[in-house]
Amino acid sequence: MASKPVIKGNVRLGGNAAIGEFVILGEQSTKTKNLSPLVIGRNARIRSHSVIYAGNRIGDDFQTGHHVLVRENNVIGKNVSIGSGSDVGRENRIGDGVRIHSSCFIPEYVTIEKTAWLGPRVTILNILHPPCPKFEDCAKGIVIRENAKIGGSVTIGPGVKIGRNSVIGSGAVVMKSIPDDSVAVGNPARVIKKVRELECKPGFFKVPYEWENR
Repeated sequence: MASKPVIKGNVRLGGNAAIGEFVILGEQSTKTKNLSPLVIGRNARIRSHSVIYAGNRIGDDFQTGHHVLVRENNVIGKNVSIGSGSDVGRENRIGDGVRIHSSCFIPEYVTIEKTAWLGPRVTILNILHPPCPKFEDCAKGIVIRENAKIGGSVTIGPGVKIGRNSVIGSGAVVMKSIPDDSVAVGNPARVIKKVRELECKPGFFKVPYEWENR
């Protein structure tokens, strides 16, 4: 038997929404009291078993895969998608057009600027010495700049900033900040070239990302 979604009284849901089975919208936090209402814009598609807490502000055309968790007090822009099995902590800032693929972990206080792209199983770690009593003061500062691309299974460490338009190769462990327009690979990640030096091996384009208006 199908189970209707649970939409609690502190939810403001825009029109033309499609909400899957076993979804919970407006969940309360035992850690953060007196949360503001959950606000989701028009044309949302929330797939089954997703849980989105109160206190979030989410723009139009938002999508989740299945089994997505979004904790409280995030600000999420328009046309954002979060893939199946991903876990988004509290108090993050996620810009318009961001793509977060399946099984990603995003902790607290992360900024992901517009049109950034995170491949599957990206893990972001925001504290040097867990568990630390000064966690709230230490965990801030991770930024993924506009239009950056993070390959699958990348780990990003505390305080790291990924530059605008940069590309991080799959499986990299990024413990130092990466400049704009750079390609970084390896463990620990190191810059090996500029994005403009990449080649389209199949030959579909003269250079990768030439379709982007930079």
